[in-house]
Amino acid sequence: MNTQTAKKTKEVINKTERITGSEAIIKCLIAEGVDILYGYPGGAIMPVYDELYKYQDKIHHVLTRHEQGATHAAQGYARISGKVGVAMATSGPGATNLVTGIADAQIDSTPMVCITGQVFSHLLGSDAFQETDIVGISTPVTKWNHQVTKASEIPEVLAKAFYIAKSGRPGPVLIDITKDAQVSELDFEYKKCTGIRSYIPVPKTNPDKVKAAAELINSAKKPMIVWGQGVILGQAENELKAVIEKAGIPSAWTILGASAIPTSHPLNIGMVGMHGNYAPNKLTNECDVLIAIGMRFDDRVTGSLNTYAKQAKIIHFDIDPAEIDKNVKTDVAVIGDSKDSLAKLLPLLKETSHDSWLKEFKDLYAIEFEKVIKDDITPTKEGLTMGEVIRQINIETKGNAAIVSDVGQHQMIACRYADFNITKSNITSGGLGTMGFALPAAIGAKMAAPEREVVAIIGDGGYQMTIQELGTIFQQKVPVKIVVLNNEFLGMVRQWQQLFFDKRYASTEMTNPNFVAIAEGYYIKARKVVKREELAEAVKEMIASKDSYFLEVCVEKEGNVFPMIPSGASVSDVRLS
Repeated sequence: MNTQTAKKTKEVINKTERITGSEAIIKCLIAEGVDILYGYPGGAIMPVYDELYKYQDKIHHVLTRHEQGATHAAQGYARISGKVGVAMATSGPGATNLVTGIADAQIDSTPMVCITGQVFSHLLGSDAFQETDIVGISTPVTKWNHQVTKASEIPEVLAKAFYIAKSGRPGPVLIDITKDAQVSELDFEYKKCTGIRSYIPVPKTNPDKVKAAAELINSAKKPMIVWGQGVILGQAENELKAVIEKAGIPSAWTILGASAIPTSHPLNIGMVGMHGNYAPNKLTNECDVLIAIGMRFDDRVTGSLNTYAKQAKIIHFDIDPAEIDKNVKTDVAVIGDSKDSLAKLLPLLKETSHDSWLKEFKDLYAIEFEKVIKDDITPTKEGLTMGEVIRQINIETKGNAAIVSDVGQHQMIACRYADFNITKSNITSGGLGTMGFALPAAIGAKMAAPEREVVAIIGDGGYQMTIQELGTIFQQKVPVKIVVLNNEFLGMVRQWQQLFFDKRYASTEMTNPNFVAIAEGYYIKARKVVKREELAEAVKEMIASKDSYFLEVCVEKEGNVFPMIPSGASVSDVRLS
C-alpha cells in the first residue's frame, strides 16, 4: 500500500458520521467483533432493536424466552469461546431479570457486556413506568457499570465497557442507556479502548517472587498444586502442563479449573472441594508446599480455614491482588498473568519426580474407587445411577464433548466423572451456584463452538427454572443435547436433609411433568430411559443426532454424592459414606 492510499484509508476510518445513538450502539458492537447478541426487546430498548433490524447480516440476535436466559447464554458463549458475551434487555423488569446472570458472571470471572434500555432522562427518579435504578442494583455484582444519558457518550463508554469486561480478571459490565440518548444524534467515531488511567488489569510479574516460589518448590518433598479457572482464562494450559511435568507435582483442580489438563494425565489427581476426590482433599493437610494457581481459596475448597493446610508453605499465583491473603495466608504471592508467571517459573524448576508422594494419592484413590466410584459408574443395584450416565456419555463422545452442568448432585457427578480431553470443556455455575444455568448456557456454548458436541447435564429441579429456553433451541435450531437426570427430588438439598436433618425431606420432593411431551411440544426429539439395558443405546442415539435431542434418565431417588466434606469441617474429615 503506497503512502497516499494509506492516508486515504486512515481518513475513512476516522471520518465521523451523523447517526442516532441507537445506530451508534450497533456500530460499536460490530467494531468489537460481536457476532451474536442474546436479548429480549421492550419499550425502553426498542430504538436499538429497530436499528438492529437493519444489521441482521452482521449481528445475529437470539431471542431468548427470559432475560435471565440471555445472560446465561452469553456466559456459555464467553466461557467456551474466550470472547465477550453480550446480552440486551429493556428497563425495569427486563433489566432486573439480568441480575442473576450478571452476579453469576461476576463471581465466576466471565467477560460479559449487558446493555439495558432506560426511561427518558428527564423521567429519572420519578418512578416512571418500568423505571428501575439498575445501576444501583447491579453495582455490587458488576466489574463496572455506567448510565448513559447523552448520545455523544455512547462510543467511548461502550469501548471502555468491552475493555474492562475482557481485560485482566474478566467480569460483567452493565451499560444503562436512556431512551433520549438512543434517539438523539451524534457525530459517530469509534476508537477501541486500550487503557484507562489508574486501572492496571495485568500487574507486572515480580521476578523475585517467582524465584522465591521456585526455591520453595525445588526444596519440597511433598508438593501439591491446586489450579483454578485462572489457568484457562489466562490461556496458560500448556505452561501449567510443562510446570507439572518438569517438577513432577501431583495436581488437583477446582470445578472451574476442570479441563485445563486432560483427565487422563498421570499427574492429574482429581478434584478438590466439598464433593471432590478423597486423595487431594485428604492430602491437602499433609503436603509441605501447596501451590495455588488461578484459584481463590473458596470455602467449598478449603472447608474450615482454621485447619486448612496449616503444615504447608503456601504459594499463590493470581492476577487479582485482592485475592492474596483474603482467605488463606500466603508465604509467597506471585501476582500477574498466569501464562507469563508460569513461563517465568518453568526454567527455574528442577526436573524432579515425587513417586512415593504420588503413590499416596494413588493408594487413597484405590480406597475411594472401592467404596464410592465402583458403585457410581458400574453399579449392581437396581436403580440407574447418575455416574453410569456420565460414563456412557464419555464412551460415546470419547471425552471430547463440552459438558454444561447446572447446580446440584448431577453437577458434582458430572464434574467428578466426565472425561475432559479439551480445555474449556466444563461449563458450570461455580461460585453463585445458579440453578437454571445449564440449558441457556448450553445454547450459548453450542452457538459459539458449533463444531463441538455440547451436552447439558441437568437435574429435574434446575431444568424447570429455565425450561422455557427450549423455545430458543427450537426457534434457533441449536443442536444441543439435553440430559435430565430425574430423581424426583431437589437432590442436593435432600442429601443434606438425610444426613443432617434426620431425613425430614421438607419441600424437596418433586412432582414432575411429562418432560418428553414438553420437549416434543417444542419439536425436539425426546426419549425417556428407565431401565439400565436401554441406556447405552439411548445415549448413542442422542450423540449421533444432528439435531437437538432431549434425554430423560430416571435415576435412583435417594442416591447420594460422596466423598463429602460436611459444611465447616476440615478437608481431613472428608467422608466416603
